[in-house]
Amino acid sequence: MSTVLNYRSNAIVELMRAPAEEHDELWLKNALQQAVLLELATLPPYLCGLWSIEDPDRDGAVSETIKEIIFDEMSHMGLVCNMLTTIGGAPRIADAALVPKYPGPLPGGVRPELSVSLTGLTRESVDMYSQIERPDDPVVEDAEVHTSIGAFYTQILEAFRNQPQLIKGTKQVTRNMSSHGKGNDVVALTSLDEVEAAITIIKEQGEGTAASPDNPFPGQPGELAHFYSFREIFHGRKLILVSSDPQKFDFQGDEIPMPRTSRMGTVPSGGWEQGGVPVPSEAREPLDAFNHHYSAMLRLLEQAWQTDPSSTPTPAQLLSKAVGEMRQLEDPARQLMQIPLPDGSGLAFGPEFRYVEAGG
Repeated sequence: MSTVLNYRSNAIVELMRAPAEEHDELWLKNALQQAVLLELATLPPYLCGLWSIEDPDRDGAVSETIKEIIFDEMSHMGLVCNMLTTIGGAPRIADAALVPKYPGPLPGGVRPELSVSLTGLTRESVDMYSQIERPDDPVVEDAEVHTSIGAFYTQILEAFRNQPQLIKGTKQVTRNMSSHGKGNDVVALTSLDEVEAAITIIKEQGEGTAASPDNPFPGQPGELAHFYSFREIFHGRKLILVSSDPQKFDFQGDEIPMPRTSRMGTVPSGGWEQGGVPVPSEAREPLDAFNHHYSAMLRLLEQAWQTDPSSTPTPAQLLSKAVGEMRQLEDPARQLMQIPLPDGSGLAFGPEFRYVEAGG
């Protein structure tokens, strides 16, 4: 095994190929750092889809479903950060070399055939979202999948089970999120049982179980796991049980109409300007504002899990400030989606989620 932390683009694939006897403390720190980046990588594409939904559909079923998934993913990232710090690690989040780039693969080489991009909500983008969340053995739409997110978390859990003494409960950051009816609470992880519970939530909220598409830990009754929720939107129909012996599910339920959306174009590699798209003056301010708030959010998140609990500001205060920065993202994103691209395509600008250094 490597004696240094592994940040290579295919690090997850390399970690999963290592034999179980090499899944030591360093392996676990490497794996959890990659898991932090993996959870972070899901948020920008889902947020672009959510923000592209126009009135009056912003309060509709599709919008609410995507919001629930985003809240879940945010709490998953917080739980993984706690897993890393409980064994003495420190998550790296605010690093231009590590922040997920779009379009591009998921961090670590998970689902290498999948390219994740930033664009508005369409059937094609919803298909992309569901491919991110696809389990190894879905209860519908059989498909062969390798190196799924769930399979990666299974190996992480086994490493924790084999080395429970690594769990020290250090630098745990907590936040109540479920009181809003969405997401899970970010809780302290000070024991193997607590780590197991957190990994189970992350896996089953994303993929469901081998027998059911349901989210076993819903914020609202009747929620499906993320993969199946996205497939419902893709198919435009609710997933229902069509045969009970054996159980068979299919998308034959009530219709789910696609909401009206802004036609956000796909952000090119490196952002609009680097991708050769001229940015008009009216788009410059919201584009810069978005990137600065996004970057400030990442820095505050990193500080929250690297700061001693007795420091001022406290980790919880830093996390609250990060949430405040996140709330500043929606307005400039929606402004950009009303500014047409200069190519006459009828598509619009959108947020780049590009990291910029403080003061840059």
